[in-house]
Amino acid sequence: MTSKTSAAGTDSLADLAADAYVYGYPLVFDVSMISAFMHKGFGSLAPTPFNRFGHSTKLATPDAHFVSVNNDTVYSIAQVDLSGGPILLHVPDTAGAYYVLQFVDVWSNNFAYLGKRATGTEEGDWLVVPPGWSGTVPDKVRGVIEAPTAVVSVVGRNACDGPEDMPRVHALQQRLTLAPLDAATHPTGLPAPDPDVPEELRFYEQLRVWMADFPPAGPDQDYQERFQPLGLLEEGPSPYMNADPALVKALTEGLTAGKARVEAASKPRVDGDRPPGAWETNPHLFDYNLDHLGIGTVDAPQWKIADREASYLARAAAARAALWGNHGYEAVYAHTFTDSTGRRLNGSRSYTLRFEQPPPVESFWSVTMYDTPDYYLVANPAGRYSLGDRTPGLTYDKDGSLTVVIRRERPEDPVEAANWLPAPAGDFRPMIRLYTPRQSVLDGTYQLPPIVAKD
Repeated sequence: MTSKTSAAGTDSLADLAADAYVYGYPLVFDVSMISAFMHKGFGSLAPTPFNRFGHSTKLATPDAHFVSVNNDTVYSIAQVDLSGGPILLHVPDTAGAYYVLQFVDVWSNNFAYLGKRATGTEEGDWLVVPPGWSGTVPDKVRGVIEAPTAVVSVVGRNACDGPEDMPRVHALQQRLTLAPLDAATHPTGLPAPDPDVPEELRFYEQLRVWMADFPPAGPDQDYQERFQPLGLLEEGPSPYMNADPALVKALTEGLTAGKARVEAASKPRVDGDRPPGAWETNPHLFDYNLDHLGIGTVDAPQWKIADREASYLARAAAARAALWGNHGYEAVYAHTFTDSTGRRLNGSRSYTLRFEQPPPVESFWSVTMYDTPDYYLVANPAGRYSLGDRTPGLTYDKDGSLTVVIRRERPEDPVEAANWLPAPAGDFRPMIRLYTPRQSVLDGTYQLPPIVAKD
């Protein structure tokens, strides 16, 4: 780039930079969260180094600043560095209790699952191997999990029926372990972007460095070639230290435009055929992984986005609103911002959510409260952040229906108080999770009831 770049050329570069932001946002956000996990932890999960599990000691609370964190299961999370060679994963017997170990590469692709749905609940060892590995698999290993990138996240969730169930979960956590196949090798960790790059260009520097260290699948690498004019494919010293002003302008404008596209894509869809207050549910939100589908995944056309370029925006939106969420066949997530009249949900009003029949699931279901725009759990005096079919003390009607009361203040009526989901003072977005959903959820024949305002 030179200072003679034309205005039209700069506009073109800005468009390209916006595309690069959409394409690279999941990688940058994912690796940033990996680093945050290792250095700061998440809520009750203490900072944890590579190749060790960090375990929650309680169900998630508002101090876990993670988008749409769930309050149904207890997390066990490991950031795995395979640059030193394969890792042996030992999984305990959960005696039929629900759990899932979800494997996510640094591009936020779910590429394998272990757990009740995928592989059963019995004890066993699994070998997690880096890209291109061709060594000898030890005896008695149940299977090999081939990682698409040298660093991956293992996101474990054990169903927990409340504080009294924590001793059982804690015992399982202690038997969930990682060990190197060859203790003589040493992993390399995360590559460090140049810390002196100006803040407004930091995203692109992170993308440049991490994209080189964690190459995606071949077709995605072909797509990346178009970002050459942005300096994203340059090796060695950062091209953003003393970048041409025209390039800086294009990158900063592209950053703004790219962010706007991701934010728009992660907001509720406008659909004239949907009735007011209908829950937005997309069992195919995480179908953007087109290339590496291993143990426990469903490698079928209906679980893949047909348009590869369209998958990049879908992937960015999923990372923005629900990073490390599961494929729909493991769990379906539904959310809404409005009541049955189409009004924005807000803590100044009281609402009900009536289930005439329990949602059709093989495992369990829940509804969790989040604020906006961060999608964090909402602090409340009752310490209740979600409720569902496993919540003790819920009051059902004689016909088996359940009416959830959503409001800011605790209801005076004891029945309503038992079924109370606290709301914040301002706007909010509840989310329903359906674990191991039945076919009627996946094909859309089952419809969740709308939230109804009481005033």
